[in-house]
Amino acid sequence: MTEEPTPQTPAAEEPIKQRKNGLYPAVSEELAENMRSDWADTELRDLAPIAQAPDTARRRAALSARFPGERLVIPAGNLRTRSNDTEYAFRASTEYAYLTGDQTHDGVLVLEPAAGGGHDATLYLLPRSNRANGEFWLDGQGELWVGRRHSLAEAEQLLGIPAEDVRDLPDLLRGATGPVRAVRGHDAGIEEALRDKVTAERDEELRVFISEQRLVKDAFEVGELQKAVDATVRGFEDVVKVLDKAEATSERYIEGTFFLRARVDGNDIGYGSICAAGPHATTLHWVRNDGPVRSGELLLLDAGVETHTLYTADVTRTLPINGTYDDLQRKIYDAVYEAQEAGIAAVRPGAKFRDFHDAAQRVLAEKLVEWGIVEGPVERVLELGLQRRWTLHGTGHMLGLDVHDCAVARTEAYVNGALEPGMVLTVEPGLYFQADDLSVPEEYRGIGVRIEDDILVTEDGNRNLSAALPRTASDVEAWMARVKG
Repeated sequence: MTEEPTPQTPAAEEPIKQRKNGLYPAVSEELAENMRSDWADTELRDLAPIAQAPDTARRRAALSARFPGERLVIPAGNLRTRSNDTEYAFRASTEYAYLTGDQTHDGVLVLEPAAGGGHDATLYLLPRSNRANGEFWLDGQGELWVGRRHSLAEAEQLLGIPAEDVRDLPDLLRGATGPVRAVRGHDAGIEEALRDKVTAERDEELRVFISEQRLVKDAFEVGELQKAVDATVRGFEDVVKVLDKAEATSERYIEGTFFLRARVDGNDIGYGSICAAGPHATTLHWVRNDGPVRSGELLLLDAGVETHTLYTADVTRTLPINGTYDDLQRKIYDAVYEAQEAGIAAVRPGAKFRDFHDAAQRVLAEKLVEWGIVEGPVERVLELGLQRRWTLHGTGHMLGLDVHDCAVARTEAYVNGALEPGMVLTVEPGLYFQADDLSVPEEYRGIGVRIEDDILVTEDGNRNLSAALPRTASDVEAWMARVKG
């Protein structure tokens, strides 16, 4: 990778000052003049709006109705340094992406109270990098370094929101009057400009409302989640095809294989892939993915493709690396499958969110008592939570733009709330017998099984968005044999 000039945010006509570290020759006046001239007009006109533009407008209207008369500030966030002068890949804040459909760094959505009620929305964005002052080739975020960005006029056409230069926004916010709320944690510069105008409590109310707004998905969101799941299914097939190569290398081959699918069919992975072979499957968030892959053991693959609009799948299968479960692996797998079936059956409109967790946990507790691993009766085990030594986690969570979606919603609206049509959640029971767990028979130790699917609450029950991926032990074995050819 070539070394970039020092990133700057120049005024429109202020000349870029060259870094004087001896790595670059001086820029002559003749070269500077040459670089300013003879560039074609590449402005794009008559652009079609993004598909979700009507949905983002409706979401902004709901937000406006909740906070009448208040200025609302929702930043996308900034680039973050990875090492020296290189940055991590940018991912816009969930709140900003949900309300705008935009994904560019440094963007800020401002909802300004309108004279006649409601709000006027403005997107503050970085315009195209300036050619007159040399920004486009001398600045580290200039177009010749990182590629062209949309002009403000182009952004207006695409997003359906008036756009202004974000470099003017801090001064505007400092001079603004009236009540203000902002989503915190994404843009320190914007927060500094609002430092004397906001309170943490009021800002948290804004963040919580947007989180709860996302509990019920609209048709566009459901479609994007289905795309994410479908691509994820293809990624699981890709992994099965290369298990022999993973055995010759490590879990990293599995991770890389799935990542390729995520980048080809979507934007990225929605979260760090868990490619846990053998005893690593008992570590819930095993993302090191540097261990061996051995025939005769299980692979717990928990992975999801993120779409180009940032919606992610979250699917888990526990696969026999050699294509066939042995008797004990099948017994444990079948128990988890039975628990998942009970959990999925409990997903329906009007049911409590906790119902599917309770249904799955009951099945797993029954199995643990039946196998003599924990002393019954089952009601005692559940009352005391004794099964949790081996079940460890909740049975599911909301899914959407974040893999653990709507995470700051109030407890009464989410965990203690009721399911509604349009909600999408995971159902993912598991059993994990740690390699050093002396409370279980030795043959159980080091076996971890989880099965996870993405479930849409419908008007009359539910729909499994990831049903294309087999779940029963026999179906998994047959599917693996077919995929391997």
